[in-house]
Amino acid sequence: MKHASNVSLAALAAVIGLGASLPAFAADALLSGNIKSVAGEKLGGVTVSAKPDGGTITTTVFTDENGGYYFPPLPSGKYRVWAQALTFATAKGEVDLGANRKQDFTLDALTDFVRQLPGDLIAASLPNATPEEARLQALVRNNCTGCHTPSYTLQHKFDEAGWSRIIDLMKKVNVSGIYQGEDKINGHLDFNQKELAAYLAHARGPGETSMKIKLRPRPSGENARVVFKEYDVPVQEDAGMPSKYPVNDGADWSLGTPSRIGSLVHDAFADLDGNLWFTSNVPNRKMSIGKINAQTGAVEFMRVNGQNGFAGNTHGITRDPKGIMWFNVNTGRGSLGKVDPKTNQIEVFVPPQGMQPTGGATTVDWDGKGQIWSSAPEGALRFDPETQKFTEFKSLTFKTANGNGVTYGAAGDRDGNGWWAEMTIDMIGKGDIATGKSLELKLPRVAVDKEQINDAQRAFYEKYVSADFNQPAPWNQGPRRMGTDKNADVLWVGNSWGGSLARIDTHTMETSFVPLPGPGLMQPYHVAVDSGHNAWLNIWTSDVILKYDPAGKQWTTYDLPTRGTEARYISLLEKDGKLQVVLPYSRTSKVAVMTFRSEADIADLKTRSAP
Repeated sequence: MKHASNVSLAALAAVIGLGASLPAFAADALLSGNIKSVAGEKLGGVTVSAKPDGGTITTTVFTDENGGYYFPPLPSGKYRVWAQALTFATAKGEVDLGANRKQDFTLDALTDFVRQLPGDLIAASLPNATPEEARLQALVRNNCTGCHTPSYTLQHKFDEAGWSRIIDLMKKVNVSGIYQGEDKINGHLDFNQKELAAYLAHARGPGETSMKIKLRPRPSGENARVVFKEYDVPVQEDAGMPSKYPVNDGADWSLGTPSRIGSLVHDAFADLDGNLWFTSNVPNRKMSIGKINAQTGAVEFMRVNGQNGFAGNTHGITRDPKGIMWFNVNTGRGSLGKVDPKTNQIEVFVPPQGMQPTGGATTVDWDGKGQIWSSAPEGALRFDPETQKFTEFKSLTFKTANGNGVTYGAAGDRDGNGWWAEMTIDMIGKGDIATGKSLELKLPRVAVDKEQINDAQRAFYEKYVSADFNQPAPWNQGPRRMGTDKNADVLWVGNSWGGSLARIDTHTMETSFVPLPGPGLMQPYHVAVDSGHNAWLNIWTSDVILKYDPAGKQWTTYDLPTRGTEARYISLLEKDGKLQVVLPYSRTSKVAVMTFRSEADIADLKTRSAP
């Protein structure tokens, strides 16, 4: 056995074909139409989706400023079609695309549409007129979103006693949904439970609400020309689910944010052929990684043996410049997996004893020297694919008076250095290959208005020892997962609790911050950088993708077609001058791909769709 414990597919992986979509058809057809309100207003930025009967791929477009929508060519057949926008009821129809078809919709306005809201908007709509309300709103944002988007709970109404019971449960359950008992409670929720329950009952209780609903503009221009393809992923077979796919998959916003039970999806990446690979950190017996055929939607599950009859859990995934996919996998010891998309051949490399395993909320990335980086519990590991050897870099600061700095995100830069984030203690580590040593950078505290925290509260937070990496103080930044610009000396870090994007010079470690756009209270999770230096962010407590153009200092927001996506990763495929943005929906068991259309593309579809 080699130093890195090379294990073949034959020993560890079984491939299972699942979820084949509809067969190919001889001809494609165009679907288009117009959308207006009952009052006759032409509605721009409306989300319009189409899914073939029995199929597993949903295609979504948006209406233009005149209320018109134009799908790309779709395989002929029967489709369900639905249109929706915030504050309007979902309109539904069925079409037979034996030829080009038009399907118009008229949308009815709603008086109560809170269940439709994505998490960032429902959180932003909570009352914050007084310092105490602002403090409790921030508490909801940072301490009630450790394992779910705020829309999951806030779509419901409870009185004060009911909310207190919800908080009592939440403070005893960790991010994985495991009951921790009394000895590992979330002390922040416990400390603020009485005030928080009253605050939530006032906002989301049986009586008159104190919420002031905030909305963002519907998509327009570039934002409205994108196309989404969402691929269904079968749910966990041994979870006792009633069907192969979620009953509520977030496609109909009127049903609210769905439960995450059964979803296997965590991270996702496209290979160079455009097929999609995803990981799963949910304990199960069937799969470690999955592959989706981008043309048919067919899903293959690939298993790497774990412990006690379970498949090895996975979390992070990346694609190196040669097109090889790399992922972390737990075979009993946290390891690094490699798969060639051409052959589906899997190899597993195990860090030697005496060295940290891969582990925690693992992120995998490549650097400019052809090395692979993986986060480890107390730092990061660098793997050389040629020599199959690991090099370990450990965090300089790990144990602190307020908790341990467990590594979260990791990235490699173009010079061959590695970077990692210690989310709990707001520390950024660097593995310097020139010296072989670790460096670190402490992010500054978020400024907190003194009126929001009294002396007793401040004293509690200063002395609090976190029992989990997801229990922030009001001033924590929460650096989560990061991305480097492989064509520049820049590291971008998503600060989940600070609600910002940190820009770090990979040479000087000079740091600056970019606030996220409103009106929602957004929490960034991961960052991917394209060849044009744009930073792409998934907002896991919302249903949007953000793009930041550092040259123009401009944000662009792209709405997602599904409610309650809870994406924890974002990745890119740039090929033949085109960009695809890949987003895994960890709550709703899908993987989405966003592509772009020009004004000329839309004009051509208009002409071809005309009767």
